[in-house]
Amino acid sequence: MTSARPETEELVARLSAVEDPALFLPLGTLGTLRSVAPRSEGVALRVALPPAYPDDARALLAERLAAAAGVAVFLELEELDEAGQAALGERLAGGDATEAPDANGTRANPFGQKSSATRVLAISSGKGGVGKSSVTVNLAVALAATGQRVGLLDADIYGFSVPRMLGLSSPPLALGHTLVAPVAHNVRVVSMGLFIDEDRAVAWRGPMLHKALEQFLVDVYWGPLDYLVVDLPPGTGDVPMSIASQLPGAECYVVTTPQPAAQRVAQRAGALAREVRMPVRGVIENMSYFLAPDGTRHEIFGHGGGERLAQSLGVPLLARLPLETAVREGADEGVPAALAAPDGAVAGAFSELAKAVIALGPARVYRRELKVK
Repeated sequence: MTSARPETEELVARLSAVEDPALFLPLGTLGTLRSVAPRSEGVALRVALPPAYPDDARALLAERLAAAAGVAVFLELEELDEAGQAALGERLAGGDATEAPDANGTRANPFGQKSSATRVLAISSGKGGVGKSSVTVNLAVALAATGQRVGLLDADIYGFSVPRMLGLSSPPLALGHTLVAPVAHNVRVVSMGLFIDEDRAVAWRGPMLHKALEQFLVDVYWGPLDYLVVDLPPGTGDVPMSIASQLPGAECYVVTTPQPAAQRVAQRAGALAREVRMPVRGVIENMSYFLAPDGTRHEIFGHGGGERLAQSLGVPLLARLPLETAVREGADEGVPAALAAPDGAVAGAFSELAKAVIALGPARVYRRELKVK
């Protein structure tokens, strides 16, 4: 009798615990680790994957398996057939929902339940042109850089820009009736821009917007998330109200620029959030100043708008973000400034903003053991 069997069992346990980089769950939970065969020179593995599995995720999965094995890995990838993909999609949907489907088979919104552990950050602005989407993208990336599991929902259905800012062009992975959110810079993303051509206009009325947002939350598998960052459209239209109803635990963060005109308009976004019972947690002042090469600080858009807005809403001013070309360049090139220039002022400002948001903690805390009878 040798110790080969216990060693093999330990190896299988380590490999089964490897998280799939595109499906966000351990291989053992997914059932995609099909065989583990130790060899004298290493270990042979067979893993089942959907045909459209992203190439970058394949490479990362191979790296994770090699690190977990600790020996040379001979990896064989097996393609799931249509039935296997559908079964995997149902497994994902069932494992992510906190409530079972109803009698009609309708899935539950995993973020709409009181038992959800995901903090939902709704990034709002009173008007366009204040850099709200840039703030949203860079904040999401900065949160992910701290080790948080982050999703980004581009709820700006008409003016979607998040995919371009993240350099993301691949559509969600389809597994039967389940769509899996693609990943860019460690952020899981869903946007209307992943489903239609960038040049097409979306001409929908309120009910269709509401349904689209519902599908993004229910039909898309996001995997376990610590934070879901939502890029709201500017203003006080249908989408913020839909988000408030579908994501009752959402927290609102208002983006403004320093000028008084922007501050007064932004106050309306905060007022709407409170009307729909969405707590306003903080103000983010964007384009606060420009730092010239000689160190001179220029307040191009004035001064004090963020502070006045924070005072009027009774919340903290969480950040004063500098105006830098790196933000525009990062948005155009698909590499957010928080990553492209890690030593720059913008990256530092977003890192501090992410820490401030984390430090705030959730607006509402539900204890599962407490129930009203």
